[in-house]
Amino acid sequence: MNAVDFAEIERKYDVDAASVLPPLQDLPGVTWVDAPIEQSLDAVYYDTADLTLAAHRITLRRRTGGDDAGWHLKLPSGVEGRGPDERREVHEPLGSDPELVPAGLQQRVRVLVRDQVLVPVVRLRNHRIVHVLRGETGAVLAEVCDDSVRADRLAPGPLSQDWREWEIELVEGTPALLDAVADAFAAGGVSRAGYPSKLGRALGDRLPANAPAAPPAPTRSSTTGALLLAYLDTQMRALVRQDPLVRRDDAEAVHQMRVATRRMRSVLASYRDLLPGGLATALGDELQWIARVLGATRDNEILHHNLARLLSSEPAKLVVGQVGKRLDAYFAADLTAAQAYADVALDSPRYFRLLDALDALIADPPFTALAKKPARSVAPSIISRDADRLRKAVRAARKVPQGPDHDAALHEVRKIAKRLRYSTESALPLSPKRAARLVASARLVQDILGEHHDSVVAKGVLLKLGMQAYIENENSFTYGRLHATEQFRGAHLESRFRSAWKSFPKSAL
Repeated sequence: MNAVDFAEIERKYDVDAASVLPPLQDLPGVTWVDAPIEQSLDAVYYDTADLTLAAHRITLRRRTGGDDAGWHLKLPSGVEGRGPDERREVHEPLGSDPELVPAGLQQRVRVLVRDQVLVPVVRLRNHRIVHVLRGETGAVLAEVCDDSVRADRLAPGPLSQDWREWEIELVEGTPALLDAVADAFAAGGVSRAGYPSKLGRALGDRLPANAPAAPPAPTRSSTTGALLLAYLDTQMRALVRQDPLVRRDDAEAVHQMRVATRRMRSVLASYRDLLPGGLATALGDELQWIARVLGATRDNEILHHNLARLLSSEPAKLVVGQVGKRLDAYFAADLTAAQAYADVALDSPRYFRLLDALDALIADPPFTALAKKPARSVAPSIISRDADRLRKAVRAARKVPQGPDHDAALHEVRKIAKRLRYSTESALPLSPKRAARLVASARLVQDILGEHHDSVVAKGVLLKLGMQAYIENENSFTYGRLHATEQFRGAHLESRFRSAWKSFPKSAL
């Protein structure tokens, strides 16, 4: 059975034993209210020993009873939802082992939990009375639940509590109904619950503080350290968002997560003097490793797609032999190996320690004195240094004769252009127009030479497959044609690069 993923929009209210629900049938849009349904719910909540999930306002439980028994993962609006009242809720079946968290749910939180163990932290037993609110056509607009809760905090410091609360969850109703219920409750002296969830209340004094908020957006008056920190934080949050999707084989998420790691590596290299010792280099090396892990799968898929498209454009009479089958077999083997490697890497201690190190850097950066200086006096020189490296690399590439070394020199130009692009992105608040122009120019160089590198790699694959076909007594004519086409494309791309370089900005910021 596949997981069920949907949006949950609800509000909770604190009430005492004497509180009485107002006439729900009088709410706007409500035609009638079904007879109350009583349920007995029993849920065990799981988290790490230091309550990592609770710090991110995430709840993971296994609940029996009611009409939605199973494993439930609730993710707050900052993770996968929209708006303060909405959460993403993911359901999976109970399974036979009450302590075995479903793999699909573990994948959703692995980037936060890492290699910590998920253990029971709270047990909630709830006597629930459900009132179903219906509209004109009989559609369920919302459910109002009257909950009498018994909560047992398991360890450390066991704690038992009892309370009553009301909860309204939208089904097909509009947010206006939530507001109408709030007004009706307020008229009776009932206010919103003081805790984010039943779990939060059950944890009591063990409820951890919220995960750190994003740092303030940098301005022209920010320090250089604040500029770097804001950029790293943005990319780290992007990585955390994409990681669960990557684990579910979302190709676009692989690309976005890879870009986030590259951005962090680039700015750490450019701003390396803001950090002590070899910290920037050490983190950069690990970011390069995970970017390569992610890139192996995506690059394989893109190259396969490009060569398959190139082959399909050939006249049928010029496609000789089992070219398509050879291409498919070659890339299928590589893709399987790359995906297996990525799966292992994303669950490895090495990856988790990288995430730990990035979290620590952002939470408490060990900045040097340079980081305290105004960004407007430091960042332009950093970007100028990156721009000078790019110009030097272009001059060096021009001197290398055509061939593998020349291709490698152009690939180096591409990598340096990418670093300049990202370091300039970090400084956009300082000079938006000039920085945006430099970013666009560096990206154009990066994109053109990225295609050029793809063509170089494609030629290598075609040569390899053509030789294999020849050794096995197949006609290799078509491989030669495709190789020549890629050779022509590479020359055209290099010409485009030379043209783009002529208009490259002469100065940085």
